[in-house]
Amino acid sequence: MRVVIIGGGYGGASAAKALDGETDVVLIEPKDAFVQNAASLRALVRPEWADNLFFPYDRLMERGRVIRERAVSVDPGGVVLASGARVEADFLVLATGSGYPFPFKFDTDSSGHARRRLLELNAGLAAAGRVLIAGAGPVGLELAGEIKVVWPDKHVVIVDPQPELMPGFAAEMREDLRGQLDALGVELRLGASYGTPPVEPGVAAPFTVGPVSADIWFRAHGVSVNTGYLGDELATVLTPQGHIRVTEHLSVAGHEHVYAIGDITDLAEAKMAGNAMRHAEVVAENILAQVRGERPAATYRPSEVPFVLLPLGPSGGVGQLPSPDGPVVLPAREVAEYKGADLFTGRFSALFGLESKAAA
Repeated sequence: MRVVIIGGGYGGASAAKALDGETDVVLIEPKDAFVQNAASLRALVRPEWADNLFFPYDRLMERGRVIRERAVSVDPGGVVLASGARVEADFLVLATGSGYPFPFKFDTDSSGHARRRLLELNAGLAAAGRVLIAGAGPVGLELAGEIKVVWPDKHVVIVDPQPELMPGFAAEMREDLRGQLDALGVELRLGASYGTPPVEPGVAAPFTVGPVSADIWFRAHGVSVNTGYLGDELATVLTPQGHIRVTEHLSVAGHEHVYAIGDITDLAEAKMAGNAMRHAEVVAENILAQVRGERPAATYRPSEVPFVLLPLGPSGGVGQLPSPDGPVVLPAREVAEYKGADLFTGRFSALFGLESKAAA
């Protein structure tokens, strides 16, 4: 049975690995390497970390193959590529994820080009004395922490129209987060909106917007869902926001042999790499059951308790995990142990068949 997976990000790569032993896996991905986005912000402030950011696909699977092309039209029976070629499929896994402003995610398919852009941005950031971050979500907060750990004397201000910091999370975690940001010297301006700065994000050029003056700024908001390649039949399952409606088995609504995972699903949960990888486990189990002639039985239910691992540099940060008794708040030491110290570098080295990369 041939399983065609569209997208080689966190969910797609995990599904490909899980299905490789028992099915004919074809992974369609235009990038020349997997991008470990969780490490991108640290690579921005410490360019040597770019070695922990890109993982080639050539050792991901033993039997399966990777087609480095872009899917332009997908129907329940297969995929049409940008070259015009068609790849037929017994099962489809849609795993194309989402776009996000650079530098958290890259809009290039070349890892070499991405590295050069990071180096250029690092040079501009290093020379800037004042940094504005638009967005006080996990990405903006993590970026602020990375900057302040490397350059403690830089003035970093975060602006967000939301009046609360990390709403919906436990008060204990939010108080700890506020205290760590204060200790780092990060200025928070919540409940404020000053408009868009007059220069492009990531461009080192002095500007003033509202009462804030800065030398460079970053946009830490604005997710775009990548589902524009769906053909007419599958496009009918999209929500008004562009997400794909899925069942509890993560199959696409009305299509038992088509699955969707990660940011593109309509699941009511945070769009996080960890969730995409959990989706991949469920999808792989269900496809293997169908290959054996059984009904899919594995189900996925989003956690009712929001969770997050939010590093503020290698040794700081806050976390919240779900438990049967409610949210469990993690101290900075455990956040660093779980994620902040190496940003899952060892985990992805294993996934892609490489010796563990040492975090620089």
